[in-house]
Amino acid sequence: MGKIYSAMGLMSGTSLDGVDVSIIKSDGNKEISSILNEYFEYDHDLIQKILNIREKITHSEGLNKHLVEIKDLEREITLFHVKAVKETLEKSKSSVDLIGFHGQTIFHDPDKKITKQLGDGKLLSQLTKKKVIYNFRKNDLENGGQGAPLTPIFHNVLANKINKKFNLEFPLNILNIGGISNITSTVSWENLGQIDKIYAFDIGPGNCLIDEWIRKNSKKKYDNDGLIASSGIIDRLILNQALENFTENSKYKKSLDVKDFDIFFAKGLSLENGAATISSFTAKLIADGMKYSHGTRQSSMHKWLVCGGGRKNKFLIESIKNNFEQISIEPIDQYEINGDFVESQAFAYLAIRSFLKLPITFPETTGCKKPTIGGVIVENF
Repeated sequence: MGKIYSAMGLMSGTSLDGVDVSIIKSDGNKEISSILNEYFEYDHDLIQKILNIREKITHSEGLNKHLVEIKDLEREITLFHVKAVKETLEKSKSSVDLIGFHGQTIFHDPDKKITKQLGDGKLLSQLTKKKVIYNFRKNDLENGGQGAPLTPIFHNVLANKINKKFNLEFPLNILNIGGISNITSTVSWENLGQIDKIYAFDIGPGNCLIDEWIRKNSKKKYDNDGLIASSGIIDRLILNQALENFTENSKYKKSLDVKDFDIFFAKGLSLENGAATISSFTAKLIADGMKYSHGTRQSSMHKWLVCGGGRKNKFLIESIKNNFEQISIEPIDQYEINGDFVESQAFAYLAIRSFLKLPITFPETTGCKKPTIGGVIVENF
């Protein structure tokens, strides 16, 4: 076992609800322990500003066109993260060696090798007086990868930890339902030889369409427990038409952005019926990705561990199950892992790996040409 580092991970996903903060201890390999998890909610104004800028930037040229607005918002988001870091450190009474800072994604286009996460790593380092690792996706994109998903190497560590304690069979399938859904099929660390045996890809929307529908048609931010969808009726005609028209990700080779999907097909439906139809659309795309993974890996189809906010949407999870004759989809929480903080813990872990110059992405996870080291390290104090 190598030296153990203490790291903080900061994650704000495409769901735009706030910032997850986690402190872990790890050697950057298979040793990991969770110290503390905290959540800091964005206020309504900040969410609105992020939504506005995200909608303005439909292509990469928009990044230059709206540069001043982007810079102002980046500063505001960074200061929000600074506050979260300081409050968490105060609460934990522990110090950290490194901070993994993901930032807030507003644009992602792997074909043009452009990705933009709002977050000023230099400013965060200066104000927290910590080493900060940020811009995790850049090296992967430059190395021919899709820049996402980044969490599979961490999923592998969790899977091995779970397997050690609960003796589940490998390969273990982990389904992450955030704004976008991705899956990792993962094997025993001992059998890896090379870690590129981890197999992962984005499979479709997660919460992004459901959240957008709820935000635009009610005063709520999301469909709590899937209760709105479960009180509606699925419009089968609209659902089938939407599925027929959707060809975006038939090859599962492309990382996805919320802009790859649209709720336009549900226009004219009531809040409840739209939520039910959009949730069913999302569930079908997730199920198709799971089936594709099974066909490719011949992995055990039956057991899936689910993390991310979407695992709490009962209607969505049931709708996914309805696409299979026999399947077990369990929250990862049943195996003593907090499913709300897998991604923030992952960025703490990726920060340690980046600091140790260990690869964080692999040909089988992002499509990069060779295992790639990620993250820009800054010490600005």
